[in-house]
Amino acid sequence: MFTAIEKKNKSPFLSMQKQKRTEKLKGKAQRKAQSKKSIVYVQASFNNTIISLTDEYGKVLAWASAGSVGFKGARKSTPFAAQMTAEHVCRKSVEKGFGQVDVFLKGAGSGRETALRALQASELQILSLSDITPLPHNGCRPSKKRRL
Repeated sequence: MFTAIEKKNKSPFLSMQKQKRTEKLKGKAQRKAQSKKSIVYVQASFNNTIISLTDEYGKVLAWASAGSVGFKGARKSTPFAAQMTAEHVCRKSVEKGFGQVDVFLKGAGSGRETALRALQASELQILSLSDITPLPHNGCRPSKKRRL
């Protein structure tokens, strides 16, 4: 973008503007890196528990599921698997330097409460807790009535 202008007018003023813009971008990037607040999404289905750690902007920094921690088959849906998954994500978040989290719970699986207890027991400070489980307002249209 600046190449055509710089070739025509080789003034130091244009190069100074370019430097200022790059400094501003560095500043924004530094502010994002210094942010110590993050968001934890706990998705508890009947078959698995998936926990994601994101920054304030929604960028996923760490994640774990019961399958990635090492559970297979029917053991993935247990509360113990959800606890181990939450502890795994907590370790990753502490390594990255996050201390405060907002927690969003989704789903009705068996690992939902256990994952929340594991998050509370860790070094993370929970600022807010929200349930974002989708609920049908009226559901799908029922099939036509059976005639006998």
